Amino acid sequence: MASDELARKLQPRMAAEQAPQFIRCAPEETPVKPSDSVPEPQEKAVVVIVSDATSELTAKLNRRLDINDGNAAPKQAKVFNPYTEFKEFSRKQIKEMENIFKRFDSGKDGFIDLMELKLMMEKLGAPQTHLGLKNMIREVDEDFDSKLSYREFLLIFRRAATGELQEESGLVALARLSEIDVSTEGVMGARDFFEAKVQALKVGSKFEAEIREEQEEMKRQALDRKQRRAAFKELQSAFCS
Repeated sequence: MASDELARKLQPRMAAEQAPQFIRCAPEETPVKPSDSVPEPQEKAVVVIVSDATSELTAKLNRRLDINDGNAAPKQAKVFNPYTEFKEFSRKQIKEMENIFKRFDSGKDGFIDLMELKLMMEKLGAPQTHLGLKNMIREVDEDFDSKLSYREFLLIFRRAATGELQEESGLVALARLSEIDVSTEGVMGARDFFEAKVQALKVGSKFEAEIREEQEEMKRQALDRKQRRAAFKELQSAFCS
């Protein structure tokens, strides 16, 4: 009995001794000589791929923040002079185009947006689809802001006059229906604006003649005001005496 009891007590110990033993070893260290330089920890490079559109937008936002914070000056807008840039048109023609532009610029922000262009084409009797309106703007939208500036509006008439617009383009209908009569204004032998070719040789002299005519008119108005003031002073002195 005593031997059986002793055997039961020794059995777990013997089983533990017979089981495989796992020894946890520390990682082997490479000896460093005093003359060796200690390598610096290497940082993993993280590559972030940013699309051109995203980077361009980020640059614009950063510049706007710099301008708001006073760290950068806003770019000076280029002064647009329609009379010098669109010399193929007379001053009268340009003023008529300007009046049309202002008439349909209901927001008075200096642009004709999609909805204003929609209303314009409906008023002219040539309504367009939403896609057609977007295509009209895209044809002359040089700054890609999805709306028409006054300069881009003038481009419509320039390209229509030189035949650069497609016949099915809504811009052709816009220019034809705008009621700008230029048959005798800088265009020779034409009944219709779109059948005319610009006579470039006479543009400079005609433009200068119009300038001189306006200056003469301003002089006449100034002289008339001066004469009225003199007559008023004379009447005033006679009344007070």
